[in-house]
Amino acid sequence: MLLVRSDIALTSRVARTTPLAKHKLGAAVSGPSTSRAPGVAVEPVSSHFFPRGNGRGLSDVAPIAATPNSTAPSTAGPNSSSGKMEVATVGGGCFWCVEACYNMLQGVQSAISGYAAGHVKDPTYKQICGGTTGHAEVVQITYDPSVVSYKEILQIFFTIHDPTTKDRQGNDVGTQYRSIILTHNEQQAQVAKEVMQQVSSEGWWSAPLVTQVEPLDIFYPAEDYHQNYFVQNPGQGYCRAVVGPKVAKFRSKFASKLK
Repeated sequence: MLLVRSDIALTSRVARTTPLAKHKLGAAVSGPSTSRAPGVAVEPVSSHFFPRGNGRGLSDVAPIAATPNSTAPSTAGPNSSSGKMEVATVGGGCFWCVEACYNMLQGVQSAISGYAAGHVKDPTYKQICGGTTGHAEVVQITYDPSVVSYKEILQIFFTIHDPTTKDRQGNDVGTQYRSIILTHNEQQAQVAKEVMQQVSSEGWWSAPLVTQVEPLDIFYPAEDYHQNYFVQNPGQGYCRAVVGPKVAKFRSKFASKLK
């Protein structure tokens, strides 16, 4: 049985910068810069975590529409034991953090940061930060179900972020940081319901879950510089202060399940 606990999702108080900053921390943050993107103003940041950069908008990136049994290409990756891939899409605060964790997991072929569950076509990161598009920062995970199950994907999801805080993760405040599971078919919706019941009944968290569950419409991959951000920028301030510690805890807790 997959061992999960909520202590990975620790609360840290740091600031990161984003293209649009509507809030600021009450006090200055000492230490290295915690900017999430160069040359922009400070916004409250996620208490959470967990990976290159031309800063382009998404007008040149084709959205990925969901299908009833949406799957990634059938070619298996080096860590896969079967040829059939499946796809999961989740949002749990800063996508740099979520992406970094899932990319280390056995059976995961790829984890792509992006936007979903909004009402604006081809949203940009700047628009997302404005909080007016309705989108959430999400990660789309392509995985081999013979190595890691959808249930395990979700059990880990409820460990690496706080699913009890509405529209925020720590100091990251806004609907774009909401806890959300975007299902690709009815089977996933049922598994999501079962896992949420498990999390609640077993008391993984002391407060009620606020995680939304809804069918995925369209997934928009985020700008290039967001992809694999932590791996590409381990010395960046936000990564050192927030993502790194979360990844370290993830590696420790799920050591037997890492690539």
